[in-house]
Amino acid sequence: MITIVDYGLGNVQAFLNVYNRLNIPATAARTAGDLSGAMRIILPGVGAFDHAMERLEQSGMRATLDEMVLDRRIPVLGVCVGMQMMAHGSDEGDRHGLGWVEGRVRALEDWPSAQRLPVPHMGWNDVTPRTATMLFQGLESDARFYFLHSYYFECHRPEDVLAVSRYGADFSSAVQRGNIHGVQFHPEKSHQFGTRLLKNFAEG
Repeated sequence: MITIVDYGLGNVQAFLNVYNRLNIPATAARTAGDLSGAMRIILPGVGAFDHAMERLEQSGMRATLDEMVLDRRIPVLGVCVGMQMMAHGSDEGDRHGLGWVEGRVRALEDWPSAQRLPVPHMGWNDVTPRTATMLFQGLESDARFYFLHSYYFECHRPEDVLAVSRYGADFSSAVQRGNIHGVQFHPEKSHQFGTRLLKNFAEG
């Protein structure tokens, strides 16, 4: 069962629609009890980092997610702000992140390589995997995904960078540490490329 964490942020229904079209069982979790049958977890997110962390804490699911991801090593996919929440913190706010992947979220407007480019980074962009991985199987070339973000994930460990995209210079558009995956783009809005990635996550 694919379980999408519904803490009030992110287009949960869009993920459910994709998996429904793929005939892959998926459900939304609004409480810690709803997470009990999860075999794979998707953590979506939009908006500000601190607000997202506050909503997740208020949902009552934070401790259960920590246990499932860190102790039981259930595969998880963070999307957009859901990926950023996996860092220790963000320049956007003051709250601590989940700390699942070593890193910090930085502002694009403060990044010298992107200072002459529009912020937010919005629209379609290439995503280039740095290593062979089940998440990008069949997407190694010519895959494009939809982005909408003003912050990026700065990994402390280079080996945690799963894929890069170019916006002035390369930035981490996907991260992975063991069972923990994150993508800065929106696979649920990325047509056939996003559908393939979500299918890979479900079956990998």
